[in-house]
Amino acid sequence: MGSPVPAFFLRPCVLALLAPGLVSGGDADTLRAAGEVHLRAVRQLTFGGENAEAYFSPDGHELVFQSTRAPYACDQIFRMPVEGGDARLVSNGKGRTTCAYFLPDGRSVLYASTFLGSEDCPPPADFSQGYVWSLFPDYDIFVRDEEDGLVRLTDTPGYDAEATVSPSGDRIVFTSLRSGDLDLYSMNLDGTDVRRLTDRLGYDGGAFYSPDGKEIVFRAQVPSTEEERKDYLDLLRQNRIRPGVLDLYVMNADGSDRRTVLANGAANFAPYFFPDGERIIFCSNLHNPDGRNFDLFMIRKDGTGLEQVTHHEAFDGFPMFSPDGKLLVFASNRNQKERGETNVFLAEWRD
Repeated sequence: MGSPVPAFFLRPCVLALLAPGLVSGGDADTLRAAGEVHLRAVRQLTFGGENAEAYFSPDGHELVFQSTRAPYACDQIFRMPVEGGDARLVSNGKGRTTCAYFLPDGRSVLYASTFLGSEDCPPPADFSQGYVWSLFPDYDIFVRDEEDGLVRLTDTPGYDAEATVSPSGDRIVFTSLRSGDLDLYSMNLDGTDVRRLTDRLGYDGGAFYSPDGKEIVFRAQVPSTEEERKDYLDLLRQNRIRPGVLDLYVMNADGSDRRTVLANGAANFAPYFFPDGERIIFCSNLHNPDGRNFDLFMIRKDGTGLEQVTHHEAFDGFPMFSPDGKLLVFASNRNQKERGETNVFLAEWRD
């Protein structure tokens, strides 16, 4: 069955030591599993604990990611050079944070935090009702600028998180419970001009823009039976969802022309566009739907050409291409020193 699903997969995106420079933690060939023909020169950038959702800066020189490390009891946001090494705290060290992303200036960082509700970490997920995600209602979206400080972008009651930025530099897409359901919205970089993009019952989230900013790819859970709808709404009232099945969709940036990319009964998440804007890389337990072996896959946005990218025996997820398309960053359980560790890896991409 491999390692447990990393803790960050239990929420919607232990001491961790970063070695200086491009330290692989092992030969690059040993970090690349058999069959991973699209990856070469795989390098490990973090070492130990929980590290995930690493995303490139617009110039490709830095990564921003979330990590649980001393002295913090739950995830905070850090940034580090793309070569690895010294990591700097971006968030304020209070509450829980998630889903960091660079703004177009490469200086400011967007992320969600619960610290205004409480400076303590919120309680962990409660599995008394099975495998569920907690939607902490104190999550709001902020921008941290190292010169101008912290700016709050959302202030509506309930969950606001999972925000990313258009490469064209004009809009933010995010998930919000403000309407009573988990829908996608977009807004200006300063939090104004909020527009609702989805309105069907179900969870829509984990959205990313296409390279030209004209489309959005996202994951969704769409209850189709009366029993599923009741279960979804009952959990939603408790600020929870059950993400056993997640489908992938593409739509225009204004929310129009929604198309199904993949609906295969698996948990498909973390979709991200290739630089060509025609293909999508994503994470799925397609070949282990009742287990915890998640791998990276690629598919054309019309739903054709499905191909498995990683073949590690446990978790691989949260992929993102560098702006020039030459590098792929992802999170993985590979090369664990202790069971359950998740680290950030960087690889050269072979098309």
